Amino acid sequence: MKLFLGLVALFAVFWAVTLWRAAANEARAEARFPPLGRMIDVGGTPVHVLQQGAGPDIVLIHGASGNLRDFTFDLAGRLTDRYRVTMIDRPGLGYTAVDTTHTASIFDQADLLVGTAAALDLDRPLVLGHSYGGAVALAWATRHPGTLSGLVLLAAASNPWDTPLSLFYRILSHPVGGAILAPILTAWVPDRVLERSIAGVFDPQPMPDGYAGYIGAELALRRASLRENARQRATIEDEVRAMAPDYARVDIPAEILHGTADLTVWLSVHSEPLAGQLPDGNLVAMDGIGHAPHHSNPAAVTAAIDRAAARAQLR
Repeated sequence: MKLFLGLVALFAVFWAVTLWRAAANEARAEARFPPLGRMIDVGGTPVHVLQQGAGPDIVLIHGASGNLRDFTFDLAGRLTDRYRVTMIDRPGLGYTAVDTTHTASIFDQADLLVGTAAALDLDRPLVLGHSYGGAVALAWATRHPGTLSGLVLLAAASNPWDTPLSLFYRILSHPVGGAILAPILTAWVPDRVLERSIAGVFDPQPMPDGYAGYIGAELALRRASLRENARQRATIEDEVRAMAPDYARVDIPAEILHGTADLTVWLSVHSEPLAGQLPDGNLVAMDGIGHAPHHSNPAAVTAAIDRAAARAQLR
């Protein structure tokens, strides 16, 4: 009995320290990486947006575990001389709020982004999405035709796949598992593990100098962000499966870029079929490029954006 009570007391101390460290790490992350843009209210949801430049509108949608800093690191600066660039944090990531009682599906996120575009008076923007953000961009195009002029899809998750959800995301997306695991991760994951995880996104290319210190990955380690990101990852395949039959009705220009060395979202599973599913899709297979084409070959991405704008008669 004494041993049991001792173990309970030890766990209570560990859990109290974990919650304290988690809160401290969240506060430190938000102090180090404050919002770059401004908060606007969209149907009762606080949304973090940043706008730069002037010209035809383009909206940039980041991938899983990310935030809009992924675009301000490099890509946005290559566009602002000729586009009005709008970057938006997706729900639960960066500084856009999340409803803890409801997972934001790709369709919910598309609805929110369309509402954000309307609140900002964007004029039928081009919409660029990377990875998970590519699925959200496709949901925008299928759910809200007429509100965008073209798509640029970078390593987009667009078709069903066979790989099962990892044990990590199964636990973290579960109501009980997430409530236990998320605080532990927020409190105790060391910086070197986080940096290795970031670097893996760029394989086989190296991570750009200064990226790890700029992106604010610590924001994704906040408890609410960890759990919402996991819930989104747990439901995306079913959502993509339901969406794919609607691609045939997307009658706007689409530039599809995907690296042949991408081992996160496979070219053969996603973008190659997508090029045949979209009536006006143009596929560019980027030889030897991994999962981050906008960092590994930004010139090719900006050229694709300009092509999409020209095809949509925006420039």
